[in-house]
Amino acid sequence: MLLFFKIVSSVAEEKEEKNFNEQATDRIDDKILTMPSAIVAAQQSNQLQHQGDDINQECGIRDVWRHNLEEEFVLIRKIVTKYCYVAMDTEFPGVVARPIGEFRSTSDYQYQLLRCNVDLLKIIQLGLTFMDEDGNTAPEFSTFQFNFKFSLTDDMYAQDSIDLLQNSGIQFKKHEEDGIDPIEFAELLMTSGIVLMDNIKWLSFHSGYDFGYLLKVLTDQNLPSDESEFFELLRIYFPTIYDVKYLMKSCKNLKGGLQEVAEQLDIRRIGPQHQAGSDSLLTGMAFFKMREMFFEDNIDNDKYSGHLFGLSFNQNDRVVSAE
Repeated sequence: MLLFFKIVSSVAEEKEEKNFNEQATDRIDDKILTMPSAIVAAQQSNQLQHQGDDINQECGIRDVWRHNLEEEFVLIRKIVTKYCYVAMDTEFPGVVARPIGEFRSTSDYQYQLLRCNVDLLKIIQLGLTFMDEDGNTAPEFSTFQFNFKFSLTDDMYAQDSIDLLQNSGIQFKKHEEDGIDPIEFAELLMTSGIVLMDNIKWLSFHSGYDFGYLLKVLTDQNLPSDESEFFELLRIYFPTIYDVKYLMKSCKNLKGGLQEVAEQLDIRRIGPQHQAGSDSLLTGMAFFKMREMFFEDNIDNDKYSGHLFGLSFNQNDRVVSAE
């Protein structure tokens, strides 16, 4: 399918986009594409950015860069043999484009919105947290934060997203100098025992974009044009997925984004918010607390596995159009 899209370039267009469909607003805020000011902001980065790795290490989060990528995967291969629940989160450079034309449903529109942005942009961070069947984390280090190569000079991004990530301590200068090459990462991930494995259970929060970027990295290709093909690929690489935001549909009075949900569940965050490592750990903790409180420690695989909040390729919905 040939996809036409429009680069978002004005506040008015962003407001129109938000009004069109608000399903994704608690995962991805409205963004504006204005690159130069982010470069200035990067030059004025605060002390938090320089201390980023130290802060994460104190919290039990291992920062992974290109120079230590292989040695960290040695640890992961050992950990995953006993800790087969993998909580995942990504950080990415926002939303810079939206599709135009006629779409089969609002879900199809959301997928095409995801697809055109994932195809255009690059992943910045990936967080993976390893837990066992009871929600216990591996001793010493259980969370790995992968920092990918990204340039504020050469790569596309949405200004608001970059501002948010800089304020959270992400070190863009180091991403440019020592960031992980996605192809090298994909080769190691494919042999890690994490993907393509029936015994691994993936935990996420409102994760269409997260898995979109991860599939793009693993396949080194643009996303499939059709949403159903996307879900077929998803089932191959990640046979079991529990999206916490999707599970919330069955949890009375539980609402909001990840931080709000954690507060409602009385879960304390470990590490800096809006970094993939801390967010993945919080996602894992939220899943196990919800499983205990709302599902009697037994989640129906047929009912909940493989569903991503906001996406549904078999959803019968009305035809919609966007300009």
